[in-house]
Parts: sequence; C-alpha cells; structure tokens
Amino acid sequence: MKRWVLLALLTSALAGCSGVRMVYDNLDTFIRWRMLQFLDVHGEQADELDERIARFLRWHRTQALPKYARDADAASRRMADGLSSEDLVWGYDVALAHVRESLREAVDQVAPLLDRLTPEQLRYMEARIVEENRKFARENLRGSERERRERRAQRIIERMEEWVGALSKAQVERVKQFSARAPLLEELRDRDNRRLQAEVIAIIRAREARQRLGERVANWELGRDPAYVAARAANQQEFYVLLLDLDRLGTKEQRERIVAELRRYADEFRHLASRPS
Repeated sequence: MKRWVLLALLTSALAGCSGVRMVYDNLDTFIRWRMLQFLDVHGEQADELDERIARFLRWHRTQALPKYARDADAASRRMADGLSSEDLVWGYDVALAHVRESLREAVDQVAPLLDRLTPEQLRYMEARIVEENRKFARENLRGSERERRERRAQRIIERMEEWVGALSKAQVERVKQFSARAPLLEELRDRDNRRLQAEVIAIIRAREARQRLGERVANWELGRDPAYVAARAANQQEFYVLLLDLDRLGTKEQRERIVAELRRYADEFRHLASRPS
C-alpha cells in the first residue's frame, strides 16, 4: 500500500467529510474493505483482522482524538488572529506527529497477522500493489504537463472551497499561478511509493513485521531520492506562500467560516473521544 495501513485512510476520510461522526461510526467497515484489497484472509484470520482493527480504533478514539480536538482548537485560534508562516509550520509539524503516532499503532496492531502470511498470501498482496500502482498512474500520470497542472489547480480550488466557500477570481488566479510554477511531484511520488512498498514486502517476507515494520512505515521518508526530497521542499514552500496569499486575499466571511469549521471539528472529536467503550 502507498502509505501502508490505517491512518492515511482514517485522516483522509475525516478531512474530506462534513459528517465526522457518521464517518467514524462506519470507519471499521471502510478500513476492513480497504485492507481486504491487499490481504487475502478468511476464517480465523479474517476474524483476527476485525479484532485488530477494533483495537486500533479503540486506541485512536481514546488516545488520538483528544489530541485532534486540542489542536483543532489551537488552529482555530491561530486562524482567527490571521495566518502566519509560523502557523503553517506549526500545523504541518502537528499533523506529521499525529500521522507518525497513529501509523506506528496501526502497524503494530496488524503486524502479528502479517508475520503469519503464507507465500500465496504474499503473492496476492504483491499483485494487488501492482494494480494499485497502475491505478495511481492512470489517475495521476496521464495527460500532458499542462493538463496535470490544470488538474492540480482544480483539486486545490475544490478543497479550499470546502473550507471557506467560493473563492474570488483573484484567489482562483493565485491558485493557478501556484500550480503553473510549483514542481509536479507525481512521477517522483510514484517511484517513492514503489521503493517503500518493496521495503515493506521484504520486511513481511522476512517475518519481521512486529520488530521493524511500525518504525519503518512511520518514518516513510527515510531513504528517499534526494531529487524527490528537494522537489517536495520546493513545492511545500510554494504552497505556504500560496496559503498566505489566499489568506491575504480572503474575506472576513471566509475567515469566520474556516474558524467555525475548525471549532466544529474540535467539538466532534471531543464528542467521539468521550463515548463509552
């Protein structure tokens, strides 16, 4: 898998849906469906997978969600005061810490099962990863450079408008300028995914998932091609400037909306964390 197991699925689902509670209530089903695209397990192994997913989600609800609520509150206060470059660095670092922590926990939960996969099950996983890479290529590497930059701009516009409402013409133009200038990362990302996938498969084949996989996946960037590291850094800096410019070009109503959304997320996370086991 591209970022291997559960947290990438979890955070993308929560971030992209306004009904956080609804998503969370059905997250076990979604995670199981997604993992079974890579794991050919049945009977006792399938039951074990269900229990390990449930353990991870219990941990996530009691340990991770309170931190999400705390940081969403902090983000809302920072946003209300006006966005700064320091806020962007803080937000990135906070998000990265959450991802690493939950990836470790998720992988540690599933690792004992992975260490018992048969050669046939490993071949199934490898075949599914090949198909996943083909899907990534179809969705991200098709078309000319101009077409890919236009698609990136449209994705950014759509995601921004989920948070702040309709962008102004000046804001839309600024997003297009960013996408025309910032490095395209998809080909480098595709190669990096394959690098990490190969390392994950090697660890599982050696039956060392319990000893090594959690830390390896939580530190996914180790061993990256320097060209990808440099391109990501350049892209990130360009994106920070874009966000600061969009904030400067924004309206009072846009700021109020995103602050309200962040506070709503904090309240949703607190509610979910407080549920009895």
